[in-house]
Amino acid sequence: MDKLKLHTPDFVEANAAKLAELFPNCVTESRAEDGSIKRAIDFDLLRQELSGDLVEGVQERYRLDWPGKRESLALANAPITKTLRPCKEESVDFETTRNLYIEGDNLDALKLLQETYLNQVKMIYIDPPYNTGNDFIYDDNFSMSREDYEDEAGERDEEGNAMFDEEKWKQNSSASGRFHSEWVSMMYPRLKLARNLLQEDGVILVSIDDGEVANLIKIGNEVFGEQNFVGNFVWEGGRKNDAKLVSNSHDFICCWVKSRDLLTERNVRWRERKAGLDDIYKQESLIRKRNGKDFEKCRADLNEWFRSLPKDHGALQHKHFSYFDQRGLYAPADLRSPNPRPNLVYDWKGYKPHKNGWAYAKERMARMDAEDRLHYPASSDGRIALKSYLHEHETWAPSSVFYQDRRASSKRLSRLLGKGVFPFSKDENVIKRFIKSCAAEDSLVVDFFSGSGTTAHSVIQLNAEDGGNRRYIAVQLPEPCEEKSEAFKAGYSTISDIGKDRIRKAGSQIREGLQASLDGELKDTERHQEITRRIQDLDIGFRVLKIDSSNMADVYYQPDEVTQDGLDFQVDNLKDGREPEDLLFQVLLDWGVDLGLPITEEVIEGRRVFFVADNALAACFDTGLTEDFCKTLAKREPLRAVFRDAGYASDSTKINIEQIFKALSPHTELKTL
Repeated sequence: MDKLKLHTPDFVEANAAKLAELFPNCVTESRAEDGSIKRAIDFDLLRQELSGDLVEGVQERYRLDWPGKRESLALANAPITKTLRPCKEESVDFETTRNLYIEGDNLDALKLLQETYLNQVKMIYIDPPYNTGNDFIYDDNFSMSREDYEDEAGERDEEGNAMFDEEKWKQNSSASGRFHSEWVSMMYPRLKLARNLLQEDGVILVSIDDGEVANLIKIGNEVFGEQNFVGNFVWEGGRKNDAKLVSNSHDFICCWVKSRDLLTERNVRWRERKAGLDDIYKQESLIRKRNGKDFEKCRADLNEWFRSLPKDHGALQHKHFSYFDQRGLYAPADLRSPNPRPNLVYDWKGYKPHKNGWAYAKERMARMDAEDRLHYPASSDGRIALKSYLHEHETWAPSSVFYQDRRASSKRLSRLLGKGVFPFSKDENVIKRFIKSCAAEDSLVVDFFSGSGTTAHSVIQLNAEDGGNRRYIAVQLPEPCEEKSEAFKAGYSTISDIGKDRIRKAGSQIREGLQASLDGELKDTERHQEITRRIQDLDIGFRVLKIDSSNMADVYYQPDEVTQDGLDFQVDNLKDGREPEDLLFQVLLDWGVDLGLPITEEVIEGRRVFFVADNALAACFDTGLTEDFCKTLAKREPLRAVFRDAGYASDSTKINIEQIFKALSPHTELKTL
């Protein structure tokens, strides 16, 4: 029910609306006296519209400007004193995994990662919030008012007064309506910080809809350079049922590279790969002439040729296409059904189907069999496969338009997490195709609008398929789920809870799938050994790190505010309740050490010592450290060592420690916390 206005008409607003109808190009946005963004009229432009002569005004120049641009630039450059605190109980394989799941504001996360991962990331994919004009934090399917968020997030004191970070809300919402300035101000500092993380040949892809695609391209071109804009991919995912005028069946994925010159070099590598493909065809022709229709001998000769090639030869990227038939070279492709359907579960010529059945119904299997498109194993214990021919995989540059039914991914996620838990997640297969094109097998992939964890899912899936060792860093704000949502009913309190659970379940499902495919292979074959290696190497774990205030007491950062009562902080400059693991990760951040390196713990002379990547870093935050302990640790010759400033048993130990390490491990870099 609408409320009464209880005031006279706002004629200024009404007149502005009339002008907007006549001259939409004169509508702009400006900042009001209270700091909010409001719609405005560009009077200089309006004067020109109403004049037949050139109207004098401010000197024109080509630039992108909006209310709040300077503030967003300052926000990107402003330092913070926060840290990352590990959460083992929510992690998977904490000690050994190299994947990271960071929970907190992604602007803070990007700042915390700057030193450690500067120029280290090969690919960034993000799906930021679309500017719908509603109150939201990231995902408009979990909408809430500002007041509701304050209450749920504990942002009010006992008397009900707001304790809300206004700047943080502004960064993550379009609460004042569909103002472009608010959305652009949210995105701009994040893109600037993201650019620093990319390798020189790194790629960033951003999903967006019609509402802000034009502004995204403008700010992206300013941050990355117009010459580094690769293109705007159009993903057609099927009709949407909520259309009012036009059924928009697509989303955009805008792509930039950090250096276009290096992308050109990559095109050269693509040409080298194409040359390798040509070499395979030449070799195939020679082998066929020599062996005729003895396809097993043809295959043996081709594999022998592959083994003779140097490791950097382009042909080796296609060595799995090692089977011959009348049509040419092919590789056996999986014939499993991804979905359990009764009509797909049937015996075929004595071969048992996978658990979910075959990929095709019996009639289509019969047609493919008649066309010689099925690969039969040497033993009945093996699995039938589909022949995937080399000449069918020769596309080098990806098309700017592609179709992928978005409903299929929603169904897969519903089976994984429950119906309606996260209804509009991105398709992991779509993201996987971009990762496969952009990120080599040992690359680092980042998603700082992680949502339901689709990018992490895609990385794990692709590693399982090609044996890669890609890593991911996922960042997600712990947005509360509405109590009426299916997610909340399913037991999820926040969006980050959904993301973590999805990654856990997806990882287990993918590993089980690999194990199932291994069961269908003959032992001691190359294929069996390859799948075994993939199962052993597949990293389905992740370290949960939560953004929090620094472990250091406030007086440590504000010495000019020290009082007599605060001098006790000088004895121990750490906050209460902080664990040794918390201190370790703050040290890793400050020292710029990879947060995904393996961590082990040992007890030396009765003291807990953390070793990162074997001997890259040794850290002990216990108190009462003696010279004997220091000597024992120094004999391990760590590359770096760190201790608490108040951790030494005596002043003499604190004084002598440098001499101890200088004598026993002169290359060790020492620091105190």
